[in-house]
Amino acid sequence: MEIHCRYRISILIYAKNTLRVNLLPYMKKILLPIISFFVAFSTVSAQYGQYDNAKTVPPFKIFDNLYYVGIDWVSAYILQTDDGLVLIDALYRNYPAHILQSVKDLGFDPGQIKYILCTHGHYDHCEGADTLKKVTGARIGMTETDWQIAEWKIKNDYANVNTRLTRDSRDLVIRDGDSLRLGGTTIKFYITPGHTLGVLSMSFPVKDGSDTYKAFMLGGVGLNFEGVQQTEAYLQSMDRLIKMKDIQVSITNHPDPGKILQRARLLQTRKPGEAHPFVAPEDFQNWLKELRANAEKKLAQEKAKDTNQ
Repeated sequence: MEIHCRYRISILIYAKNTLRVNLLPYMKKILLPIISFFVAFSTVSAQYGQYDNAKTVPPFKIFDNLYYVGIDWVSAYILQTDDGLVLIDALYRNYPAHILQSVKDLGFDPGQIKYILCTHGHYDHCEGADTLKKVTGARIGMTETDWQIAEWKIKNDYANVNTRLTRDSRDLVIRDGDSLRLGGTTIKFYITPGHTLGVLSMSFPVKDGSDTYKAFMLGGVGLNFEGVQQTEAYLQSMDRLIKMKDIQVSITNHPDPGKILQRARLLQTRKPGEAHPFVAPEDFQNWLKELRANAEKKLAQEKAKDTNQ
């Protein structure tokens, strides 16, 4: 799935000659600070429980082309390409303002975000997508099933709280095996059902000096769902991923499972010649096996519930 289209706002002035004036760059410059202000300071009526007041995290560089712009319990990343930026996950509540400020703090222009890829339809990963789209002009991508969660068409306890995405938000419906190419960077997509039935996982190259590694984002791992069928789908996804032996870097959409913040501290003290703390292929395989073992226990519990009903 290679995308080359661009949105353009223009005025046609008919005189002796037709004059076409492209206003998009100017509108972005004018609207970006205004919308960022309202995103940051608007009041939010609905509550998110313990996650109402999550802590922001200063943005940091992980690889030469990958940066963390998330908060303390939900990740968001900027993948830099030579044809624009890709944002992976959009956060929620007023935290999209943190993403925008983080992008600027890293020295990038938020208007260069071309795509917003949501790993699944839960509020903490996609609620901010529509706001960020309005600010940056980026295109939103998600799987069909999880678009329906975000649009409130499929009931889910973790669906967006304040902002229901609409069909107008839909830009890309991503399927298993699709890919997105920007410049010299290709992102490959995998649907790995389990946490939701449309979890979007992806692989992409990350660079550390002259070295290039294959990174993988597993788009959802929690077992906070019910049902034998969905648990079996989770196990099938784990079996599929365990067979992928070429993954060198695990990038997680919550920082704790991948020890993102702990590895970042190691990265700060890394000395020349030392291994990159995020390059840990064995850790990824061990984690997948742990996830699978936990899902096996859940499957037994779900089957027992079915028997007792």
